[in-house]
Amino acid sequence: MGNNLSIAIHSLQVRGYVKLIFPDESAVRRDIVEAGRRLYLRGFASANDGNLSARISGDAVIATPSGVAKGFMTEDMLVKLDLDGAVIEGGSRPSSEIKMHLAVYKQSPELRSVCHAHPPVSAAFAAAGVALDKAFLQESVMLLGVIPVAGYAPPGSEALANAAAAFCEEYHGALLEHHGAVTWGGSVMEALYRMESVEYVATVTMYSKMLGFSRTLDKDRIAGLTAMRANWGITAGLGDFV
Repeated sequence: MGNNLSIAIHSLQVRGYVKLIFPDESAVRRDIVEAGRRLYLRGFASANDGNLSARISGDAVIATPSGVAKGFMTEDMLVKLDLDGAVIEGGSRPSSEIKMHLAVYKQSPELRSVCHAHPPVSAAFAAAGVALDKAFLQESVMLLGVIPVAGYAPPGSEALANAAAAFCEEYHGALLEHHGAVTWGGSVMEALYRMESVEYVATVTMYSKMLGFSRTLDKDRIAGLTAMRANWGITAGLGDFV
């Protein structure tokens, strides 16, 4: 649903300088509505929970509105605001978690989208304060990486925004202690897919613990998979598995 149009190019090297590329606003609006629908249908955002945003220019962001179920949004409900949080366009208030989104964009200007949700298994690990740092799966090592825990902070606070943004340069997402999860990426769909991957890895980790084993990939296999990341265009550090 407009995915190809909205997949953002992180950056383009032009004569030694980095030229930032931004996605089309109309495609972004379509993708945010679709991503919200998927979050709701998968049970990642019950009631009015969760929020999504996308950066569409150097100083403008499209974000989900406050108090609306993510499965029932329309494009006209979305809010355009600047990087300081001031509303530019739209009749609704942005999500109460918008500070976290804006902090991520300021910390990592190449990122184009942020997804915050409460997937149940991931939220359970967040409540326990336990990072997803066990290499049970090849995909965890190659594509998602370690998902750390951002320390507890009240919802909508500057402290929460700063705690999450501290991880956005080296990781693809973070668990928010006693709260939920947040992911980011070069497009709305990439941020959504990473949220889906976080929940999948959390679920496999939970089942592994229930089955009573802790067999993970050994250091040599992790090193081999890590070396393959460059072939997939992955440059972030993605953390150290234990």
